[in-house]
Amino acid sequence: MKQFFNFYLDASVHVAFAVFCLLKITELLLNISINHNLMYFIFFGTIACYNFIKYGVEAEKYILVANRYHKSIQILSFIALGITVYLGFFLSIKVWYGIAILMFLVGLYTLPVLPKAKNLRSYGWLKIFIVAIVWAGVTVLLPVLSVNMRLDVDIWVEIFQRFLVVLILLVPFEIRDLAYDSPSLRTIPQRFGVIHTKLATGLVVLVFFFSTWLKETITHLDLIAKGILFLSFGFLMLYTKGKQTRYFASFWVESIPIFWLMVIYILDYII
Repeated sequence: MKQFFNFYLDASVHVAFAVFCLLKITELLLNISINHNLMYFIFFGTIACYNFIKYGVEAEKYILVANRYHKSIQILSFIALGITVYLGFFLSIKVWYGIAILMFLVGLYTLPVLPKAKNLRSYGWLKIFIVAIVWAGVTVLLPVLSVNMRLDVDIWVEIFQRFLVVLILLVPFEIRDLAYDSPSLRTIPQRFGVIHTKLATGLVVLVFFFSTWLKETITHLDLIAKGILFLSFGFLMLYTKGKQTRYFASFWVESIPIFWLMVIYILDYII
Protein backbone atom coordinates (compact mmCIF):
# COMPACT_ATOMS: atom_id res chain seq x y z
CA MET A 1 0.00 0.00 0.00
CA LYS A 2 2.85 2.36 0.81
CA GLN A 3 4.50 1.66 -2.57
CA PHE A 4 1.21 2.29 -4.34
CA PHE A 5 0.69 5.52 -2.38
CA ASN A 6 4.20 6.75 -3.22
CA PHE A 7 3.64 5.92 -6.88
CA TYR A 8 0.32 7.83 -6.73
CA LEU A 9 2.24 10.90 -5.51
CA ASP A 10 5.40 10.52 -7.61
CA ALA A 11 3.45 9.93 -10.84
CA SER A 12 1.58 13.25 -10.33
CA VAL A 13 -1.83 11.58 -10.06
CA HIS A 14 -2.53 13.42 -6.81
CA VAL A 15 -1.74 16.84 -8.27
CA ALA A 16 -3.95 15.96 -11.27
CA PHE A 17 -6.83 15.26 -8.88
CA ALA A 18 -6.16 18.62 -7.21
CA VAL A 19 -6.40 20.37 -10.59
CA PHE A 20 -9.56 18.38 -11.39
CA CYS A 21 -11.09 19.56 -8.11
CA LEU A 22 -10.27 23.18 -8.94
CA LEU A 23 -12.13 22.70 -12.22
CA LYS A 24 -15.18 21.36 -10.37
CA ILE A 25 -14.94 24.33 -7.98
CA THR A 26 -15.01 26.69 -10.96
CA GLU A 27 -18.07 24.84 -12.26
CA LEU A 28 -19.92 25.26 -8.95
CA LEU A 29 -18.90 28.85 -8.15
CA LEU A 30 -19.59 30.16 -11.65
CA ASN A 31 -22.67 27.95 -12.09
CA ILE A 32 -21.53 26.56 -15.44
CA SER A 33 -21.31 23.07 -16.94
CA ILE A 34 -17.79 22.19 -18.06
CA ASN A 35 -17.44 19.83 -20.99
CA HIS A 36 -16.21 16.42 -19.79
CA ASN A 37 -13.75 16.22 -22.68
CA LEU A 38 -12.04 19.37 -21.38
CA MET A 39 -12.04 18.15 -17.77
CA TYR A 40 -10.36 14.85 -18.60
CA PHE A 41 -8.08 16.53 -21.14
CA ILE A 42 -6.76 18.69 -18.27
CA PHE A 43 -6.61 15.77 -15.81
CA PHE A 44 -4.52 13.50 -18.03
CA GLY A 45 -2.59 16.45 -19.47
CA THR A 46 -1.54 17.41 -15.95
CA ILE A 47 -0.08 13.94 -15.35
CA ALA A 48 1.88 13.99 -18.62
CA CYS A 49 3.07 17.58 -18.25
CA TYR A 50 4.10 17.38 -14.58
CA ASN A 51 5.99 14.14 -15.06
CA PHE A 52 7.81 15.61 -18.05
CA ILE A 53 8.85 18.61 -15.95
CA LYS A 54 9.86 16.50 -12.94
CA TYR A 55 11.71 13.65 -14.61
CA GLY A 56 13.59 15.28 -17.43
CA VAL A 57 12.89 18.05 -19.92
CA GLU A 58 15.62 16.61 -22.12
CA ALA A 59 14.17 14.05 -24.54
CA GLU A 60 17.07 11.63 -24.04
CA LYS A 61 16.57 11.54 -20.28
CA TYR A 62 12.83 11.19 -20.62
CA ILE A 63 12.84 8.35 -23.15
CA LEU A 64 15.87 6.31 -22.04
CA VAL A 65 14.89 5.27 -18.51
CA ALA A 66 16.79 2.46 -16.80
CA ASN A 67 15.11 2.51 -13.38
CA ARG A 68 12.09 0.18 -13.23
CA TYR A 69 10.12 2.48 -10.91
CA HIS A 70 10.58 5.48 -13.18
CA LYS A 71 9.82 3.27 -16.17
CA SER A 72 6.37 2.65 -14.67
CA ILE A 73 5.88 6.40 -14.29
CA GLN A 74 7.03 6.86 -17.87
CA ILE A 75 4.49 4.31 -19.17
CA LEU A 76 1.69 6.01 -17.23
CA SER A 77 2.82 9.37 -18.62
CA PHE A 78 2.70 8.16 -22.22
CA ILE A 79 -0.75 6.63 -21.68
CA ALA A 80 -1.94 9.92 -20.17
CA LEU A 81 -0.41 11.84 -23.08
CA GLY A 82 -2.18 9.60 -25.60
CA ILE A 83 -5.55 10.15 -23.90
CA THR A 84 -4.86 13.90 -23.77
CA VAL A 85 -4.12 14.06 -27.50
CA TYR A 86 -7.28 12.07 -28.30
CA LEU A 87 -9.51 14.32 -26.16
CA GLY A 88 -7.90 17.40 -27.68
CA PHE A 89 -9.71 16.72 -30.96
CA PHE A 90 -13.04 17.40 -29.23
CA LEU A 91 -12.12 20.87 -27.91
CA SER A 92 -13.19 24.11 -29.56
CA ILE A 93 -10.83 26.47 -31.38
CA LYS A 94 -11.40 29.14 -28.74
CA VAL A 95 -10.24 26.76 -26.01
CA TRP A 96 -7.19 25.82 -28.09
CA TYR A 97 -6.21 29.50 -28.31
CA GLY A 98 -6.15 29.57 -24.51
CA ILE A 99 -4.24 26.27 -24.36
CA ALA A 100 -1.65 27.62 -26.83
CA ILE A 101 -0.94 30.63 -24.63
CA LEU A 102 -0.62 28.46 -21.51
CA MET A 103 1.61 25.96 -23.33
CA PHE A 104 3.84 28.85 -24.35
CA LEU A 105 4.24 29.80 -20.67
CA VAL A 106 4.95 26.16 -19.75
CA GLY A 107 7.60 26.10 -22.49
CA LEU A 108 9.26 29.21 -21.06
CA TYR A 109 9.19 27.53 -17.65
CA THR A 110 10.80 24.26 -18.74
CA LEU A 111 12.81 24.73 -21.94
CA PRO A 112 16.18 26.53 -22.27
CA VAL A 113 14.93 29.54 -24.22
CA LEU A 114 17.08 32.14 -22.46
CA PRO A 115 20.82 32.90 -22.83
CA LYS A 116 23.23 30.37 -21.34
CA ALA A 117 20.60 27.60 -21.72
CA LYS A 118 18.43 28.94 -18.89
CA ASN A 119 14.68 28.73 -18.50
CA LEU A 120 12.31 30.66 -16.28
CA ARG A 121 12.43 27.75 -13.82
CA SER A 122 16.02 28.80 -13.13
CA TYR A 123 14.74 32.03 -11.59
CA GLY A 124 13.28 30.89 -8.27
CA TRP A 125 11.55 34.18 -7.53
CA LEU A 126 9.73 34.06 -10.88
CA LYS A 127 8.84 30.39 -11.28
CA ILE A 128 6.00 30.33 -8.72
CA PHE A 129 4.28 33.22 -10.49
CA ILE A 130 4.45 31.38 -13.82
CA VAL A 131 3.04 28.21 -12.24
CA ALA A 132 0.24 30.19 -10.57
CA ILE A 133 -0.67 31.95 -13.83
CA VAL A 134 -0.84 28.61 -15.68
CA TRP A 135 -2.98 26.96 -12.99
CA ALA A 136 -5.36 29.94 -12.91
CA GLY A 137 -5.63 29.85 -16.69
CA VAL A 138 -6.21 26.11 -16.81
CA THR A 139 -8.78 25.93 -14.00
CA VAL A 140 -10.77 29.14 -14.68
CA LEU A 141 -10.03 30.66 -18.09
CA LEU A 142 -10.28 27.45 -20.15
CA PRO A 143 -13.64 26.39 -18.63
CA VAL A 144 -15.01 29.91 -19.23
CA LEU A 145 -13.85 29.82 -22.85
CA SER A 146 -15.36 26.37 -23.32
CA VAL A 147 -18.87 27.64 -22.47
CA ASN A 148 -18.47 30.92 -24.42
CA MET A 149 -18.94 32.94 -21.25
CA ARG A 150 -18.16 36.64 -21.36
CA LEU A 151 -14.96 37.68 -19.58
CA ASP A 152 -16.59 40.21 -17.26
CA VAL A 153 -15.35 41.66 -13.98
CA ASP A 154 -16.50 38.67 -11.92
CA ILE A 155 -14.56 36.25 -14.13
CA TRP A 156 -11.36 38.30 -13.93
CA VAL A 157 -11.70 38.48 -10.14
CA GLU A 158 -12.11 34.69 -10.03
CA ILE A 159 -9.00 34.25 -12.20
CA PHE A 160 -7.08 36.62 -9.93
CA GLN A 161 -8.22 34.76 -6.81
CA ARG A 162 -7.30 31.39 -8.30
CA PHE A 163 -3.86 32.81 -9.09
CA LEU A 164 -3.51 33.79 -5.42
CA VAL A 165 -4.74 30.37 -4.22
CA VAL A 166 -2.05 28.57 -6.20
CA LEU A 167 0.57 31.11 -5.14
CA ILE A 168 -0.27 30.42 -1.48
CA LEU A 169 -0.21 26.64 -1.99
CA LEU A 170 3.28 26.87 -3.52
CA VAL A 171 4.82 28.59 -0.48
CA PRO A 172 5.15 25.40 1.66
CA PHE A 173 7.02 23.77 -1.25
CA GLU A 174 9.35 26.76 -1.54
CA ILE A 175 10.05 26.66 2.21
CA ARG A 176 10.54 22.88 2.15
CA ASP A 177 13.09 23.14 -0.68
CA LEU A 178 15.04 25.91 1.04
CA ALA A 179 17.66 23.45 2.32
CA TYR A 180 18.14 21.87 -1.13
CA ASP A 181 17.82 24.73 -3.63
CA SER A 182 20.96 26.25 -5.07
CA PRO A 183 21.62 29.78 -3.72
CA SER A 184 21.72 30.97 -7.33
CA LEU A 185 17.99 30.33 -7.67
CA ARG A 186 17.22 33.23 -5.34
CA THR A 187 13.85 31.83 -4.33
CA ILE A 188 11.57 34.00 -2.22
CA PRO A 189 12.42 32.20 1.08
CA GLN A 190 16.13 32.52 0.20
CA ARG A 191 15.79 36.24 -0.42
CA PHE A 192 13.55 37.16 2.52
CA GLY A 193 13.74 34.25 4.98
CA VAL A 194 11.02 31.89 6.17
CA ILE A 195 9.36 34.26 8.68
CA HIS A 196 9.08 37.18 6.25
CA THR A 197 7.86 34.86 3.50
CA LYS A 198 5.08 33.54 5.75
CA LEU A 199 4.10 37.06 6.82
CA ALA A 200 3.96 38.20 3.19
CA THR A 201 1.87 35.14 2.35
CA GLY A 202 -0.49 36.10 5.18
CA LEU A 203 -1.08 39.43 3.41
CA VAL A 204 -1.75 37.55 0.17
CA VAL A 205 -4.33 35.43 2.01
CA LEU A 206 -6.09 38.64 3.14
CA VAL A 207 -6.07 40.00 -0.42
CA PHE A 208 -7.49 36.69 -1.64
CA PHE A 209 -10.50 36.82 0.66
CA PHE A 210 -11.34 40.52 0.53
CA SER A 211 -11.00 40.68 -3.26
CA THR A 212 -14.26 38.69 -3.31
CA TRP A 213 -16.01 41.99 -2.62
CA LEU A 214 -14.78 43.31 -5.97
CA LYS A 215 -17.28 41.07 -7.72
CA GLU A 216 -20.49 42.58 -9.05
CA THR A 217 -22.45 39.49 -7.99
CA ILE A 218 -21.51 37.80 -4.71
CA THR A 219 -23.27 34.58 -3.76
CA HIS A 220 -23.46 33.16 -0.25
CA LEU A 221 -21.77 29.99 -1.52
CA ASP A 222 -18.82 31.94 -2.92
CA LEU A 223 -18.37 34.09 0.18
CA ILE A 224 -18.63 31.29 2.76
CA ALA A 225 -16.50 28.85 0.73
CA LYS A 226 -13.70 31.40 0.38
CA GLY A 227 -14.03 32.36 4.03
CA ILE A 228 -13.42 28.72 5.03
CA LEU A 229 -10.46 28.53 2.64
CA PHE A 230 -9.17 31.79 4.13
CA LEU A 231 -9.12 30.21 7.61
CA SER A 232 -7.54 27.03 6.22
CA PHE A 233 -4.71 29.06 4.71
CA GLY A 234 -4.13 30.65 8.11
CA PHE A 235 -3.57 27.22 9.68
CA LEU A 236 -1.43 26.19 6.72
CA MET A 237 0.97 29.11 7.23
CA LEU A 238 1.02 28.41 10.97
CA TYR A 239 2.13 24.80 10.51
CA THR A 240 4.46 25.31 7.53
CA LYS A 241 8.10 24.89 8.58
CA GLY A 242 11.46 24.34 6.96
CA LYS A 243 11.67 20.80 8.30
CA GLN A 244 8.56 18.99 7.11
CA THR A 245 7.35 15.44 7.19
CA ARG A 246 7.63 13.61 3.87
CA TYR A 247 3.98 13.97 2.95
CA PHE A 248 3.21 17.43 4.38
CA ALA A 249 3.60 19.33 1.09
CA SER A 250 3.33 16.55 -1.49
CA PHE A 251 0.09 15.15 -0.06
CA TRP A 252 -1.57 17.37 2.57
CA VAL A 253 -0.95 20.75 0.93
CA GLU A 254 -1.96 19.40 -2.48
CA SER A 255 -5.09 17.96 -0.86
CA ILE A 256 -6.42 21.43 0.02
CA PRO A 257 -8.27 21.80 -3.34
CA ILE A 258 -9.87 18.39 -2.67
CA PHE A 259 -10.90 19.53 0.83
CA TRP A 260 -12.20 22.82 -0.59
CA LEU A 261 -14.36 21.01 -3.15
CA MET A 262 -15.86 18.82 -0.42
CA VAL A 263 -16.67 21.95 1.61
CA ILE A 264 -18.34 23.58 -1.40
CA TYR A 265 -20.41 20.46 -2.11
CA ILE A 266 -21.63 20.45 1.50
CA LEU A 267 -22.36 24.20 1.46
CA ASP A 268 -24.14 23.93 -1.89
CA TYR A 269 -26.37 21.20 -0.45
CA ILE A 270 -27.11 23.20 2.72
CA ILE A 271 -27.58 26.61 1.10
